[in-house]
Amino acid sequence: SSSENLRRVLMRRVDRSARLHDTDPEQGADWVDKIVERFVASGLLNDRVYAEGRAQSLLRRGSPPAFIRRSLRAKGVGDLDIDAALETLEDENENVEWEAALAYAKRRRLGRFRLRDVPAEQAQDRARRDLAAMGRAGFGPDLARKVLKEDG
Repeated sequence: SSSENLRRVLMRRVDRSARLHDTDPEQGADWVDKIVERFVASGLLNDRVYAEGRAQSLLRRGSPPAFIRRSLRAKGVGDLDIDAALETLEDENENVEWEAALAYAKRRRLGRFRLRDVPAEQAQDRARRDLAAMGRAGFGPDLARKVLKEDG
């Protein structure tokens, strides 16, 4: 987890304890800060390592870089760590967008990755649906067409 995400989770517990057991939320917040600081100092929490691992996992699932950035930001990862994680992805993959789109199409069995051929009368409708699915996932129409086309 990221340090900020751990802080949020622990603070929810502190808030719930304060409501249910009439404990001091200020004291709980101090404890949470000390716990997070101790975990960061000992190396149990490292936002950069978390961001790189999560970015790699999301890429394998077929998430485009923009989605990866939003996802990491939602977990409280800082911009420098996010940029480093995306840069690592770019170093490890020739074209991150292409790899993500390909993984997404394979996972969803879209276009050329469909298990069965579609009857000719349904092919055009299916192609539009597949293209729309790629668009909703965050891929541009040109990239989606290239990934989905039969000849690869």
